[in-house]
Amino acid sequence: MPRGASDTAKVRELMRRLGREARGAGRVYLVGGASAVLVGWRETTVDVDLKLDPEPPGVFQAIARAKGALDKNNELAAPDDFIPPLPDWRQRSVFVARHGEVEFLHYDFCAQALAKIERGHAQDLRDVSAMIARDLVRMDLLDQLFDAIAPDFPRYPAIDIPSFRRRVDVVIETAGRAS
Repeated sequence: MPRGASDTAKVRELMRRLGREARGAGRVYLVGGASAVLVGWRETTVDVDLKLDPEPPGVFQAIARAKGALDKNNELAAPDDFIPPLPDWRQRSVFVARHGEVEFLHYDFCAQALAKIERGHAQDLRDVSAMIARDLVRMDLLDQLFDAIAPDFPRYPAIDIPSFRRRVDVVIETAGRAS
């Protein structure tokens, strides 16, 4: 049975629950739709994607309980599951809140943008445009970070490197024309 969509209130309640129920310190990075609803370029998201780093003790049990209580899909998914991790992604991740001993951050928007560009779905590209419009992603940095991770692309055989490069160039060129 499919779970219900998550809005800002549900994402914030998930954060409160995870912070309250975790048995120790850690960080939870919000990815994709969770970032989109909290920042405000989407009203809802189907999945709340999370990355745990470092993993708060007891957080998996808390996620399982929250899934049923909040009628929501929670998944462990992050940009570095699909593209090489960007250098300094943790430092570029944006603080959202702290609940108990758990910090919640938006996973680096440059990494989110590159992963969405690589995937290339219509919603992903709308999300990238929204990030650019909100100045969450700088085009010069996006280009530099693509080049920085390029040597690691062979570890991600699903990536069509020339196609990915073209899609990144189109996003950068389109953003340049819009500014």
